[in-house]
Amino acid sequence: MTAWGEERRGRGRGGGGGDRDGGRSFDVRAVVAVTFDFGDTLVPVSAPAFRAVVRAAAGDVVERLALGDRDAFLTAWVEERDRQVREDVLEDRREMSMARRFARLIARSRGMPAPPPDVRWDDGAVDALVDPAEVAWALDAYRDRWVAGIPVPAGVDRVLAAVAATRRVGILSNWPHTETIEAFVDRAGWRPYLSAVVVSAAVDAIKPDPAIFRAAERALGMPETPPGSILHVGDDPRADVAGARRAGWRAAWLHADNAGSPLPGAGRDPEPGAPGPDVEIDALEEIVEVLGPVL
Repeated sequence: MTAWGEERRGRGRGGGGGDRDGGRSFDVRAVVAVTFDFGDTLVPVSAPAFRAVVRAAAGDVVERLALGDRDAFLTAWVEERDRQVREDVLEDRREMSMARRFARLIARSRGMPAPPPDVRWDDGAVDALVDPAEVAWALDAYRDRWVAGIPVPAGVDRVLAAVAATRRVGILSNWPHTETIEAFVDRAGWRPYLSAVVVSAAVDAIKPDPAIFRAAERALGMPETPPGSILHVGDDPRADVAGARRAGWRAAWLHADNAGSPLPGAGRDPEPGAPGPDVEIDALEEIVEVLGPVL
């Protein structure tokens, strides 16, 4: 935990019904469903492991499609990822598309010049050069490399099982490829504990947009749920905590030791003036004690 994390932890941590963050009352008995963020909450993602996944997937795609130089492909990967973060996430407030990224990368490898940073791609021209089956194969390769290359964290199954014994449980994640999360869930053996898996790539909204929380309510079978009925657990104080609170949910802030993570939002400070968490935890398993049994 960083020094900043230790400072936050020194405020104390509430159990069921604890008084947190400016005197709000957190009644865990009202919580009938819990959602968990995926990356760096359920699944820690290290920079070395992530780089290895991308490098291996790039090698697969370059070899399969005869695209030439893997290092050039990887350089273009970084450029197109940064372009998507800027255009899609920061400007348009939507999730990046892994399919669109691979299509652009394949087109670049075949000689199509990338537009300047301040000019958007002509995706129609890209699609005229790239076969959709090639993009589908690349996505499958990326999914398989990611699922094989990122370890299943120990103990998460026990946390999910304990929470699912008394409440509905879901995953609610910002992620650019739904099938990667679905495949990881199956590999980890978490499917029996989950009532829903909601991924931004599939719902055209990203946390902290209330629309993705509304989508999660529907997926959990809880449309128009009373405020405070769902608790979201996540490591990002802006996407997870402020997003959940603004959607009328409860929020648990996990102080993940993820400052070196390659995922967006890792290690971010709260946004000034944004709603704070109802509870703070330093390890995922603490959420079981926080919730306790439904009385």
